[in-house]
Amino acid sequence: MSLDAAEQVHRQFLDALDKGTARRRSNLGLKDVGLAPERAAALFRSQALSRQLDRLSRKLQARGEGFYTIGSSGHEGNAVLAEVLRMDDMAFLHYRDAAFQIHRAHRVPGENPAWDMLLSFTASMEDPISGGRHKVLGSKRLFIPPQTSTIASHLPKAVGAAFSIGIARRMGFDDTVLSKDGVVLCSFGDASANHSTALGAINTACWAAFQGTPMPIIFLCEDNGIGISTRTPPGWIEANFSGRAGLNYIPCDGSDLVDTCAAARQALEIARRQRKPVFLHMKTVRLYGHAGNDVQLAYRSKEEIRAEEERDPLLASAALLIEEGVMSAAQVRGVYDEIEATLERQVELAIKRPKLPDAAAVMASIVPPRREGAARPQASAHERAALFADDAAAMDKPQHMAKLISWAMADLLLQYPNAIVCGEDVGPKGGVYAATQKLHARFGSARVINTLLDEQAILGLAIGAAHNGLLPMPEIQFLAYVHNAEDQIRGEAATLSFFSNGQYTNPMVVRIAGLPYQKGFGGHFHNDNSLAVFRDIPGVVLAVPSNGRDAVAMLRECVRLAHDEGRVVVFVEPIALYMTRDLHEPGDGMWSSVYQPPGEGEIAFGEIGVFDSGRGEGTDLAVVTYGNGFYLSLQAQKLLSERGVNVRVIDLRWLGPVNEAAVLDAVAPCSRVLVVDECRITGGQNEALMALLAERAPGKAIARMAATDSFIPLARAATHTLPSRDGIVVKVLEMVRG
Repeated sequence: MSLDAAEQVHRQFLDALDKGTARRRSNLGLKDVGLAPERAAALFRSQALSRQLDRLSRKLQARGEGFYTIGSSGHEGNAVLAEVLRMDDMAFLHYRDAAFQIHRAHRVPGENPAWDMLLSFTASMEDPISGGRHKVLGSKRLFIPPQTSTIASHLPKAVGAAFSIGIARRMGFDDTVLSKDGVVLCSFGDASANHSTALGAINTACWAAFQGTPMPIIFLCEDNGIGISTRTPPGWIEANFSGRAGLNYIPCDGSDLVDTCAAARQALEIARRQRKPVFLHMKTVRLYGHAGNDVQLAYRSKEEIRAEEERDPLLASAALLIEEGVMSAAQVRGVYDEIEATLERQVELAIKRPKLPDAAAVMASIVPPRREGAARPQASAHERAALFADDAAAMDKPQHMAKLISWAMADLLLQYPNAIVCGEDVGPKGGVYAATQKLHARFGSARVINTLLDEQAILGLAIGAAHNGLLPMPEIQFLAYVHNAEDQIRGEAATLSFFSNGQYTNPMVVRIAGLPYQKGFGGHFHNDNSLAVFRDIPGVVLAVPSNGRDAVAMLRECVRLAHDEGRVVVFVEPIALYMTRDLHEPGDGMWSSVYQPPGEGEIAFGEIGVFDSGRGEGTDLAVVTYGNGFYLSLQAQKLLSERGVNVRVIDLRWLGPVNEAAVLDAVAPCSRVLVVDECRITGGQNEALMALLAERAPGKAIARMAATDSFIPLARAATHTLPSRDGIVVKVLEMVRG
């Protein structure tokens, strides 16, 4: 019977030890790179443990006790990076980097990486990083944020973390996670290097470094020449990355401990001392298929597989240790066999450890645990007076939403010294709609950061900065632009607490200009009426203010949620209402507000707004809406009141999650409910609201008005597909009078 790939490589390793045929990869010796014999032996032990865990994971899968078989065999050279980097250098790891985590753990007293990984393999709720939710590499103590099966999605945040070190220093903010001379490691495969996310992140690092901005990051490309079954053209990685402006390229043989050590130390010197990005091209080998169910013979010849197996890094490490006199072949074999025997005993115990028992346990870490004592005091009256000295006269007069948001942002930057604003055009220009006006002049370029035009880079900066203890408020210029980078919210920021069992969080408030009804500008890229991308992400808070007064109060609450509770918050600002001052007729000023200072006019998370017509209790019908829909519904309310129909209008404010109990209480006095949704009828908030009312408010007549399933065109046709004031009036009269 033929052996599977893992067992074949295992037998070949043992045979080479027995027959003395193992050969080192280069003529470099341990002394050439200053690697002490005992450290070389420790590296081999980490490599061997990683290899034996890979073998065991496949056996567990066959028994139905293990659930993840993407292994690290052939990539064990990455353990060298764990040897040369400091413990406090944050590492965003490729999923084939078990040897790195094992070796770093071996440097910390009290760590037991073998047991921890067995708990992860068997999906035990005692797994110290994910609590049994996924097999991930990661550890809070080891400065390794958890990654799931990444395809380069972790590169933008790694760049953001590296960038944040210099930003924090310029800010004078010392309460950071990373050291002032810290370095960030980010590893990935050659196939992932082709992903647009990777290319964008590397381009961002080069763009920053080209301008002299500190960017202490090592991009570790572990090049095994294949992605599942798709080959990487020989020489492609070197040709693609060796000549990039601002990027230092260093190649090495990942199967050779000494060559890798020399290259890693050179890379670290550049990143640590010069604060410049490095592309460390580590040529590796994938010894098995992509995962346990992947049969390489379907797309690779036996000869090619055999040639790859001869590059086994464990063979090269063993030969190095034997030839240098660090260990004998028998001692190497003894270490390898002892690890196998220990794992076989431990795994039987790990299998029996408790699993997640129910849905509540699974979901317990979606929302991060609340941090006690995290609240920030408000700035003093003296500080605020100095900050707003040039706006003092204007602050006594009613203003539109954009102006009020800019003042709220200034107050928040003053209150939270670790807060930063980042995005395209947010600096001296003050944003496309002046929502960040004067912030750059007041707080400087370290806290109000103009980024390149790349939404993945903007969100990556925010996520990485949050890893370093900063409080990011990134701006996405238009709602439609977020789709270029939505996985940074879904797959990275929002999942971090879930996959780390609440140990890591991504506090951030993503401000986005969006929604329809914008005049004089347009098409679907600037009038995007879909919020569905945010609504289906567990744990994300989605806030949509309808007016300036609410925008100020809600933005403050959003920042509190991020700072105090570690929440990921999306704050969508209706573009069409930014500059709106009037509600019913020109000059009435009913949509502008005087700026309320911190502590006044607070709106709590989940608090809805209920507005009666002023005649009676508004019980003829309830309109449930938000954003532009609230503005239009109040206009319709006045016209309906003149016809003797008393309507109450409910502003949801918070769309993720909707405060269902508050909505049901608000509509309770009304026998009829109309949902007005400016987003599309398919995938819009209206679907959930209609289901809520049908299931939990029986006996009520319910209906909805929503945008049609269409993109938004240009010019006057832009509103043809959307709810309107007059349409709301007609629909309400139809429901009330038949």
